[in-house]
Amino acid sequence: MGAIKTRIVRIGNSQGIRLSKSLIEQCQLQGELELEPHSDHLIIRAVSKPRAGWEQAFQTMAERGDDQLLDGTGTLEHDWDRDAWEWT
Repeated sequence: MGAIKTRIVRIGNSQGIRLSKSLIEQCQLQGELELEPHSDHLIIRAVSKPRAGWEQAFQTMAERGDDQLLDGTGTLEHDWDRDAWEWT
């Protein structure tokens, strides 16, 4: 699909653009969108999910045995944990 022309339309007290269903489907847009303004154009893209794929990556690490702590102690407890917190 090449360039598509559209017009800025009035939406209540604001202005907006309408995107065709086929364009939305082609770009796989849904839910929240990110708008990035530039001097003479606007980039519209789906909001990225920062942790996308983490669950599968952790599963793969566990299967490989590559999910060990790096500090070598085998525990998350530190002096600060014992002294700064009151455990009940």
